[in-house]
Amino acid sequence: MLQRFSYLSIFILLSSLLILDYGWLNFSAVIDDRSGDWLLEKNASRRSASPNIVIIDIDQKSLETMNEVAGSWPWPRAIHAELLSAIAAHQPKAIVFDVLFNEPDTFRADSDQLFRDTVLQLHNIYLPSTLLVDGIGARLADLPAVYGLKKTQDAKPDARAPLLLPLVLPPETWRGGLINFKKDADGIGRHYWIYAETQGWRLPSLPARIAADFNWPMPQGSDIRINWSQAHQHISYSDLYFDFNREKPQRPANELSGKIVIIGTAAPGLQDLRPTPLSANFPGVEILATSIDNLQHGDWLQTPARVYFAPLGLLLILVLFLSFQRKVNTLYSGGALLVATLLGLGIFWLGLGHKQYWPIAAAIAWAWVYYWLAALFAYLAEKAQREQAINLFGRFLDQRVVRQLVAQGEIHSSQQAESRELTILFSDIRGFTTLSETRTPEYIVGLLNRYFSQQVEIIFRHGGTLDKFIGDAIMAFWGAPMNDNEHARHAVAAAIEMSAALVKFKTELTDLGADFDIGIGLHTGPAVVGFIGSDARLDYTIIGDSVNLASRIEGLTKGISRVLISDATRLACNEHFQFIPHGSFHVKGREQEVELFEPRLNSEDVRKTS
Repeated sequence: MLQRFSYLSIFILLSSLLILDYGWLNFSAVIDDRSGDWLLEKNASRRSASPNIVIIDIDQKSLETMNEVAGSWPWPRAIHAELLSAIAAHQPKAIVFDVLFNEPDTFRADSDQLFRDTVLQLHNIYLPSTLLVDGIGARLADLPAVYGLKKTQDAKPDARAPLLLPLVLPPETWRGGLINFKKDADGIGRHYWIYAETQGWRLPSLPARIAADFNWPMPQGSDIRINWSQAHQHISYSDLYFDFNREKPQRPANELSGKIVIIGTAAPGLQDLRPTPLSANFPGVEILATSIDNLQHGDWLQTPARVYFAPLGLLLILVLFLSFQRKVNTLYSGGALLVATLLGLGIFWLGLGHKQYWPIAAAIAWAWVYYWLAALFAYLAEKAQREQAINLFGRFLDQRVVRQLVAQGEIHSSQQAESRELTILFSDIRGFTTLSETRTPEYIVGLLNRYFSQQVEIIFRHGGTLDKFIGDAIMAFWGAPMNDNEHARHAVAAAIEMSAALVKFKTELTDLGADFDIGIGLHTGPAVVGFIGSDARLDYTIIGDSVNLASRIEGLTKGISRVLISDATRLACNEHFQFIPHGSFHVKGREQEVELFEPRLNSEDVRKTS
């Protein structure tokens, strides 16, 4: 019954967490993302990039070889003008810049002018812009129609946006869109914007702007999940530039004909590298090229909402719950779940081949969480049954501790040593040596057993834990293993009752009563408590300076009071007893003297006792 209830509890707990996860919190989405990243990386190697998209790469080689002609980056824009004219002669389908032109070159105005004149002559050039996080920016209603801005019914007429626009060029050439990097919560770029909406205005992305002009199918929503592929064709900027400037170019005359030419950079030094599922430093121009490729062929990844996969996780958890409840072999259940996991990965992989991205990994992960929790409980339950026969610790512990150990079935993990605030009691018999010399050993043993039985019964009745017998002495403590916020009060009450019980016990000793007495010392303070010893024998005991001090206080009781407590113990239960101060005493091992008190019951408690 306990096992079935526990399996059911785990099922209810995990099912509730799963519903919260898929409904609102999405904390397991990272599992879907990471597993998807791994499969997308593998899938990209089997997908060829479109041959109709070519990247003119401002690579490290170009930065070095163009240095004599153009100087250091950024180059004079006349260089881009020359290259544009040469590319245009190839009659490409579109020329797309992945380089911003938002600031004029004040030192080379003639170079900017040449660039402007060249762009004005061409009508298939697409220019990038970026949307900043903050700032005032341009009034959106004033942007040229060629920019492709769309106005919704909620658009504010005076809306502004902090845009980095191609201000170097005339507004009538601002055909293009945003190239903002879209990152997920973990910083990885898995999607590309279709549009960004601000104050009711939709700003198109650069790939979406191109798609609109060429009437490619457009996705619903503001972004797409990128379907990664092998790298697109890269041509070094410097190779193309120098070849165009030869008297007899050596490159094919139709190399760029009918193609989408993207001019951007993959050079590490220009810092346009982004984290993606394929690489932590993936060229931004390649992300742009892949997004354009996806829109051109309509093969971006269709992604159903995660919530649609919650029933799969619930179903797997339910099947596992039933298997554990019916005591199916744990290894069989694990094997079946492993097969289901591999099957799920296979379905995911097949889905990628059909432009589908199915986030099922988290649902399977929830099933594995249930499996391991249920398997752990099954192990502990079985171990608890084996441990129920063990009564080793009943010799020196309160029965509450024994029951706790048996119920948990694990001594080492459940009763690990820890530091706690405890009240420690030491009790020692006075005149025991004289008694031993005047009576037979059998009589002394019987006397001690009767005395110990009475005293230990009092300790247990007040919630104490018997640590050990040390010859004719008793060591006990309060506050562990069970939590007891009033351990000092219970310990002092036990000490007073132990003293009263001794008076009655002495009346039974007739002529020995005068020689039989005890001293009891208590102290409250931190101590390390737990199972201490070897693998062959463990004792549940306490160690620390507080233990030593309690023993020293017991040694000072002779000639002063049968029960003495420290000031720390008195402060911990001050309102429950009366205390008679007996001054301060020097204790071995301590520099400061210890103030000692004799506890007595309040007059009201005395009347109740009598």
